Amino acid sequence: MQILGWSGYALINLFLVSLDRRITLIQIGAYVSLALFFLVSTHGLRLVFKKYDWFNLGFPNLLARTLLALVILGVLNTGAQFIINWIFGTLNPETDFRWIVVSGNIFVSFIYYLLWVMVYFLYHFLDNYNQSLKYQAKINEIQLNHLKSQLNPHFIFNALNSVRALVDEDPGKAKLAITQLSNILRFSLMMDRKRTIDFESEINTVKDYLNLETIRFEERLKVKYDIEPSAFDFKIPPMMLQTIVENAIKHGISNRVKGGLIEIKCREGLADDLIVQVKNSGQLRNNAFGRKRDGEGHGISNTIQRLKLIYGEKASFKIYNSGNDFVITELKIPKQNLTLG
Repeated sequence: MQILGWSGYALINLFLVSLDRRITLIQIGAYVSLALFFLVSTHGLRLVFKKYDWFNLGFPNLLARTLLALVILGVLNTGAQFIINWIFGTLNPETDFRWIVVSGNIFVSFIYYLLWVMVYFLYHFLDNYNQSLKYQAKINEIQLNHLKSQLNPHFIFNALNSVRALVDEDPGKAKLAITQLSNILRFSLMMDRKRTIDFESEINTVKDYLNLETIRFEERLKVKYDIEPSAFDFKIPPMMLQTIVENAIKHGISNRVKGGLIEIKCREGLADDLIVQVKNSGQLRNNAFGRKRDGEGHGISNTIQRLKLIYGEKASFKIYNSGNDFVITELKIPKQNLTLG
């Protein structure tokens, strides 16, 4: 689009010149050089927008910075015109350096850059809108897949059996288990259209889930938490940590006769991001830990896609073996720095 746009600028100017007189090679070279400068300078402005996250600024701040950048580019473009005219021998010091001519060139250059910025802002808006549509479609798919896995008959059957076993032995604990189960189900149904939620809400749901699983596995499941207070300042995508923990139970703990350990560590990283680690007993092998097999296993692939849709390249996901007994799943989530606005 950049090449086509600025090539069109050069061709239109050459066409207008041809209406008055015959086009020379010098004129072709001058207009092509100026179009090339426009191409390089606007591409540089685009890199500034992206590198310094100008689109995440408030509108007054964005407007002020953009107008200042356009004025600077207008001045630089006028200077480039002097250099181009000097190189091609078309510079006329008597007229080209007059204040009114210089001001006019700066203003015209400013207008060209302003038009470019308007087109770029429109492109950025449409691109974000398209990403929003993709996100909404994906979040609906994730919700359906999660509800299928979370509300499947086996999960309900196991949870209710665990509660039933407690009814006579420990009625108070049975009531607590029913409350935890209802919290999970209600939270699952409330995740629709929410891009991120408070970390506290997510970790509370995870604790409810692990408490239910502890009833089912009894001494076969050990759970540890190592959560720094700073983690509660973050927001994360709903059910993301829950999905990872559920995969750890399904593909790690449940496959071991002796059961194992689930350890959740959350801390703030050096780059002002949230680092979440879920460590579980087991080993990562092919077709395990949420990797799709025979139409099953949506957890990990959905987690990766959600991170990309919400945060772009600012978030990361890793899953790897730690020694011969454990698997670690690690998330890095930026602090309130969404790709989609």
